[in-house]
Amino acid sequence: MDQLFKLGLLLLLLTRIGNAFTHKSFDQCETIVKNWKSSSLSDVREDKHVLKHLLFFLHVPRTGGRTYYHCFLRKLYPSSLVCPRSYDKFRFNRSKTDCRLLTSHDDYSVMSKLPSDRTSVVTLLRNPIDRFFSSYEFSIEVAARYMIYPNISSATKMSKLASKKSKAVTTMDIWPWKYLVPWMRDDLFARKEARKHKSLSYSQISDLYNAEDIVMPLIEYMRHPIALDIIHNGATFQVAGLTNNSNLREAHELRQCVIKYQRLGDHVLEVAKKRLDDMLYVGLTESHNESALLFANLVGAQVISQLVELNLSTELASNNEPAQNVSTVPDSKVYTSLHQKISLHLKEVEVPFVDNAPKTNESMTVEGLHEAFKKCVPELRRVQTNRRNTSFHKIPSLNFRKEDIQKSNSRYFLDAPSWRTLSLDAPSWRTLSLTTVGMLLIFIFLLVGARRTKLKLKL
Repeated sequence: MDQLFKLGLLLLLLTRIGNAFTHKSFDQCETIVKNWKSSSLSDVREDKHVLKHLLFFLHVPRTGGRTYYHCFLRKLYPSSLVCPRSYDKFRFNRSKTDCRLLTSHDDYSVMSKLPSDRTSVVTLLRNPIDRFFSSYEFSIEVAARYMIYPNISSATKMSKLASKKSKAVTTMDIWPWKYLVPWMRDDLFARKEARKHKSLSYSQISDLYNAEDIVMPLIEYMRHPIALDIIHNGATFQVAGLTNNSNLREAHELRQCVIKYQRLGDHVLEVAKKRLDDMLYVGLTESHNESALLFANLVGAQVISQLVELNLSTELASNNEPAQNVSTVPDSKVYTSLHQKISLHLKEVEVPFVDNAPKTNESMTVEGLHEAFKKCVPELRRVQTNRRNTSFHKIPSLNFRKEDIQKSNSRYFLDAPSWRTLSLDAPSWRTLSLTTVGMLLIFIFLLVGARRTKLKLKL
């Protein structure tokens, strides 16, 4: 007994020592965060509005990034110039040393593996409330695809088998869905089991965001530690390079300090603001048409110019060294058709394209690119709607619609006490509660942000 008592004291002592090292004081955290900020705020001496050798598309989830990828970027860059996919479980891959386009759901910390003096960054931002709704809905949409299986055990087993047989990148491989989707999938099956003893029809759902017998209610989702860690302030952490998927070794420690001492978040905001200001282009989801026009003129024009130059250089090299037979002439016709094969249990993150356009460069123009974008968007949305309808095949009444979001917006968010720091994720970059004044400030910033983007074009 005496030995057990001593062992207990030893364990208690070790626990307290461990807590002393893991639970940092405010002063310790402030030093850690300030040192990181100091090392992150470097001056950009080059012209920020000139496209460099590599274009890095930092894809913030649920901002419309898929639209920009398919309807702009893949119409500009041929496959031969696209870097290996960085959306998947391999995290980051730059095996093609001379690629020109990199797209990733990873955060800004990817820049630590890129030649910063040869890389331009573009991204999209969205109102944080809309982005949260969209994240909630998409988590459920992807999780619902597994409801074709009788139970969670068979769903998990078949998912693993499908992943082994296919090399395709799936939503389950991508941040943040690799965390959010399994969580919601398990919750759907748990509620399904609990519902077996109840006589509840799907048609009886009156509030899609509070259908607790079928799916996790929005309020519960909002307050859950997983959502707090990944979605709350997610865009800010992503631009700052401090997500739970970060390449930075100290990211976890920094995140814990900022979460524990919220006023240290001002330093994270300062870094995020500086990085946004240094980017080649920042679009706003809410200003869809204006942002698209600016992208075509500011980014698209420079990409076209680069590819024309690359095409001429390649042709010259080919003429000088005919035996090598090198050809990297980019695709030029800016509108291609969309095709998608829908699978109920395995989804590719991107919608595949079939491009039958002739490989010539002379016909590509900024005006043609923008027109192609406008034609591409409705087709892409049609494909996404079909995918969503297929996903909710087993629970059709959970197929969220825009009018449902509008009805629920103020009810769920303006009065939610747990949502105190939502605006840390907002383009307004200020920590404030979701009062009417707060929402007004967010709206004002979106308008100001759109004008700042205009200024970039004029410069």
